[in-house]
Amino acid sequence: MGELKDIPDKPLRRGYTTGACATACTKAALLSLVTQQKIKETQIQLPIGETVTFLVELVSLTQKEATYSTIKDAGDDPDVTHQAEIMATVNLNTTGDIIFKRGEGVGLVTLPGLEISVGEPAINPVPREMMSIVCKKILSDYQLETNGVTIIISVKNGEQLAKRTLNSRLGILHGISILGTTGIVTPFSAASYIASIRQGIDVAIANGKTQLLINSGARSEKMLKALFPEIDDISCVHYGNWIQETFEKIDKSPQITKVFMGIMLGKAAKLAQGNTNTHSGKTTWDKNFIHQLAIEAGYPIEIANKVLSLNMAGRLREIFTFTTQEKFYQKLIERCHYHCQKIAPKVQLQIYLINNDGIHIAYTL
Repeated sequence: MGELKDIPDKPLRRGYTTGACATACTKAALLSLVTQQKIKETQIQLPIGETVTFLVELVSLTQKEATYSTIKDAGDDPDVTHQAEIMATVNLNTTGDIIFKRGEGVGLVTLPGLEISVGEPAINPVPREMMSIVCKKILSDYQLETNGVTIIISVKNGEQLAKRTLNSRLGILHGISILGTTGIVTPFSAASYIASIRQGIDVAIANGKTQLLINSGARSEKMLKALFPEIDDISCVHYGNWIQETFEKIDKSPQITKVFMGIMLGKAAKLAQGNTNTHSGKTTWDKNFIHQLAIEAGYPIEIANKVLSLNMAGRLREIFTFTTQEKFYQKLIERCHYHCQKIAPKVQLQIYLINNDGIHIAYTL
């Protein structure tokens, strides 16, 4: 997941979720098992009502079990699971139930607070429902209603892919999650990142936490955690560029009473103006706004004018010494504080401006 690339200036191709891919493989495997015929493609209906065709590949087929795979196409979204091989192995059971098991590369839920219970494979509710629907239809079509189906979902190299997601922070270990609420991946919507922010806060609450330490990513988190060694990983959330969504979730979570926020200078320059999505493809820093901020902070016009010649916000340190006493940074943090507090007015918020070399500035105004 991580930091997204800039958004291309062209029409973007949609892709399909891991949940949709797993459903296609499940349908192919069960149909192949009951007919003992090889299948090359299968159609499924997505939760949004669209019917789509997936190319599938037979991995193995016996009288008792079938395995099919497909390659996930995330369209033009820079998703970590793009081109991942998703597999489903199915067999009939005598319980009458649809049972989900995790294969290699699919995560295991180990912490409370998620939609899936501890000890279950990290297959979200909507993909489970999609797979259940296709299985029940096939069982009905072939007069096998008394049978249940055991579904084992695997993802090739899933454990490696998971290292590029926030799964371990959420207590999802050993692999990726099988996700999707619509079946469609909308390019650069960052739906999975935003979902992980909300899940991270839910996990913290479910584990009795009342304070959060939020940062744009691992680097700023490491710096801020040095200030608060008593705060453990469960209380730490990466907001990436999605400050708006993070504070909306905090506002809807009354259990969270205090938030420590770390922010790098480039993002702070955008947030101070009220841009609560700080992705480089969505917003740029406004030199004129920062120039005016310097004047408001009491700097002479000849100092403030130097801002207008900068090509990046990180170079503000060439004009204003990066210290707590520097009025410009206090004014910048004050504006950041205002925009975050406006979204979540009830929470106690402390913001720390963080430099690349680990120096931080606390808000003291």
